[in-house]
Amino acid sequence: MSETNTKIGLGLAALGRPEYINIRNNNAIDKSKNAFKQNTFSVLDEAYKLGVRYFDTAPSYGKGEAFLQEWQDSKLHDDTILGTKWGYTYVANWELGYAGKHEIKEHSIEKLIEQWQISKALLPNLKYYQVHSATFESGILENEEVLNQLRQIKKETGLKIGITTSGANQKDVIASALNINIKGDALFDSFQVTYNMFEQDTFEVLKTALKNGKHVIIKEALANGRIFPNKNFKHYSKTYQVLENLAKKYQVGTDAIALRFVMDNLKPTYVLSGASDINQLKSNMKAFKFKLSEEEINVLKTICILPQTYWEERSKLRWN
Repeated sequence: MSETNTKIGLGLAALGRPEYINIRNNNAIDKSKNAFKQNTFSVLDEAYKLGVRYFDTAPSYGKGEAFLQEWQDSKLHDDTILGTKWGYTYVANWELGYAGKHEIKEHSIEKLIEQWQISKALLPNLKYYQVHSATFESGILENEEVLNQLRQIKKETGLKIGITTSGANQKDVIASALNINIKGDALFDSFQVTYNMFEQDTFEVLKTALKNGKHVIIKEALANGRIFPNKNFKHYSKTYQVLENLAKKYQVGTDAIALRFVMDNLKPTYVLSGASDINQLKSNMKAFKFKLSEEEINVLKTICILPQTYWEERSKLRWN
């Protein structure tokens, strides 16, 4: 196993609800709540067996938070590290093919208090409490009432308070959040960010955060499935060839190459597997079997595209 400071965590975005943004078709699976719960527990068990200790969820992940809490309560693992978020509410209500928005954002003091009352049941294993998708537009970074409440939660529990980011101006949001101090103390300790070989815009600001002792958690390292060959993304054909050659060389899947790129280039605290079944998880965990050379990392660094292009493309992906 290659030495790395980065650990792989498991995100529950695709485990707690029947539909999620991805280009890989999952219409063939049983989407009943009972089937999802059984599958989630089996993936959580396998992840733990394979050495995963960080598990990341949110109220907007359908049953994700409830599943994780029930699993933790039944296993009583004392070494798991749990993270959750507040600010989004799941409203699709397990309706397949739901036409509206599946989740609604609200960064109000009322929403924080409401969701914290439920999420705090994950204590004492809960270690990260994050603002879900902090943006300038939501006003969260200027809302003194909310920021003071987060500081109070931090003082009472010792939790790491963090933000998650999405969108073309992630690096500006992170830079702004890094400067938020309340009574002389920095408020935010962790940053969960979309970073992958296509979206590398946050590299410098995340390196600064890591240097300053902040925790960095990377999500969407597989670019919502766009790293896999797909006829709808012919403009990535050269990229797919590069990834296929590396996958053959190291005898792993393209997913492991994508995860390893994040681990070797950025060296974050965690990179999340978004696996929705055991086979995907095992494939992701093969990222520990090898290390990319400096030359290979430099080749993959050239794959990045403009953030605006990346996020416009992502916005067109369907929930399935």
